[in-house]
Amino acid sequence: MNTTSTTGRLAGRRALVTGASRGIGAAIARALAADGASIVITYWSSADAADELVRGIRNAGGQAEAIRADAGDAADAVRSVQRAVEILGGLDIVVPNAATAWNEAFEDASAEHIEKTLDLNLRGPAYTVQEALRHISDEGRIILISSLSAQISPFPGQTVYGMSKAALTALGRGLARDLGATGSKVTVNVIQPGPIDTDGNPASSDFAPVMSALTTLGRYGTPNEVGNLVAWLASEQSSYITGSVINIDGGVTA
Repeated sequence: MNTTSTTGRLAGRRALVTGASRGIGAAIARALAADGASIVITYWSSADAADELVRGIRNAGGQAEAIRADAGDAADAVRSVQRAVEILGGLDIVVPNAATAWNEAFEDASAEHIEKTLDLNLRGPAYTVQEALRHISDEGRIILISSLSAQISPFPGQTVYGMSKAALTALGRGLARDLGATGSKVTVNVIQPGPIDTDGNPASSDFAPVMSALTTLGRYGTPNEVGNLVAWLASEQSSYITGSVINIDGGVTA
């Protein structure tokens, strides 16, 4: 794969985005590519959507490839990083985005749901990042996609999800401190989206007016707004930001 890019603030940068066939992940991949980065995305079950995303990026003049990988499986997470490095010739930007959730009371949560949530939302990202650190460039960017549920629990049924995302946020903070202690220029930041209009949480749902009312802007955010924030954090413009947790929530936590 030719990874030479000559335009954009991320020109020549190489990015891996997990769970990026649709929704927030797809928007992140498109935003990074629009800024000049070469992209590898992972997907599990949505092959057609992944292919469509790759075609769209290529048709717009960008460079992208998709690989099938189970982002919640430790061995597969490691292999996906290694495969991305082979395709791109290196790695500069890592965005573990894949996630899952069940809305259910904690006492009703099955062992299967708890384990799958922890696998995809925490263990997979942890092993992805750990392997990426063996390959990432000296001034690389690691951007973890957590959730506002890591910080607040405004509604019942999100305990397991919030637990997994709170641990992911802690991973980002701790890793930023660990890397800084070694003199590394790799930055690590965490994004915590609030209500974002996706297939899993559409702005057209019956529950959406309740969620929108929690914001100060009175609306859901869009995946593109999250993607644009990730692209900025991936750029040189954010070089003095690390260990930060950034809420993109329309003012829910104002």
